[in-house]
Amino acid sequence: MQNNNKILDDISQLMTNAMGVAQGARDEANTAMKSMMDRWLADRDFVTREEFDAVRAMAQKAREENEALAARLAALEAKKK
Repeated sequence: MQNNNKILDDISQLMTNAMGVAQGARDEANTAMKSMMDRWLADRDFVTREEFDAVRAMAQKAREENEALAARLAALEAKKK
């Protein structure tokens, strides 16, 4: 009976170790995939969300200034007539 418990304990320990190795391999694969994706995106000159939002805000401000100047120009031209 003691022999059966030893075998079960060994199998249990083996399975526990295998799960640890599998978890480590999964974590390493995730890290490698993330690194590869980051490099791929960097090679394509994609921008970050923060950069995109900053440029969008600048474009919106420029558009508003352009509309204000166009209205001012139209008012000045109307005065000349």
